[in-house]
Amino acid sequence: MYFRKKEDKISLTLEGKNAVSGYLFLLPFIIGFVAFMFFPILESLRMVFSDVKINAEKHGFDMEFTGLENLTRVLAVDPEFNRFLVEEIARMLLIVPAIIIFSLFVALILNQEFRARGFVRAIFFLPVILSSGIMIGLETNNSLLNHMADIIKEGNLMKSSITRMLEDILVSEGAASDFMGYIFRIINQIYDIAMASGIQIIIFLSALQTIPPSMFEAAKIEGATSWECFWKITFPMVSSLILVNIVYSVIDYFLRTDNRVMAKINLASLRMLQYGFGTTMAWVYFLAVISIIGIAMGLISRKVYYYE
Repeated sequence: MYFRKKEDKISLTLEGKNAVSGYLFLLPFIIGFVAFMFFPILESLRMVFSDVKINAEKHGFDMEFTGLENLTRVLAVDPEFNRFLVEEIARMLLIVPAIIIFSLFVALILNQEFRARGFVRAIFFLPVILSSGIMIGLETNNSLLNHMADIIKEGNLMKSSITRMLEDILVSEGAASDFMGYIFRIINQIYDIAMASGIQIIIFLSALQTIPPSMFEAAKIEGATSWECFWKITFPMVSSLILVNIVYSVIDYFLRTDNRVMAKINLASLRMLQYGFGTTMAWVYFLAVISIIGIAMGLISRKVYYYE
């Protein structure tokens, strides 16, 4: 209950005050969304069901209603969109669990007491800066880095990487399995995982620092091992942030610049000027991402532990 009655006066409860504070924090975003995003979103939804052409005289667009023609073209005619979407979802299912495990592991290390801890934390935050738009542009337009990337790709094709050699040995000895294949794919993408883990590490680190040390002290007195403390105390206490990081990681992955679905949408909308077709792909992509996030939240939220 947000309100209580005391001496014929109505006042806010603690829960009500927290709710008011939350809405005040959300208010700038709500105002900005209504003022700058709400009507463009409605206009883009209208483009889904229209044939959009540029009108230079009116400095705008002419829209002719076409019904489900754009949707049919995206889902049933175009040979690439569905394949790209399925492949990107499969890659997301591979990368996101690795990001969560990697970021939690690094956060546990950074939460320990050691010298130059602030400096080491800053190093692990560097991927957030390096993954910004400017740094990605420099990396993309740098001929030396591109040449090095080509050499690395050629090396992988020639099976000269250490992980590829280990994988070949395990396969030849009959020791490889689907799980080992997953591990090798993760190792081969460790650079991408580290680059995408900066924010998640910070969120996990902030969650770890809110756990009262007295809980660990009591567990140690009772004879609990570090492994038991992790699964009985640490993991349940940060489980709510695991859900937050999963949602953030999924959204961040689907907005990456190397995402082929995003590249196809940009090509259709910005270069080929097929606004109706590009907007339709964007809406289908958006609905697919929202569905994945909804399923993930529905499955994981049941196991999340919330504490006051």
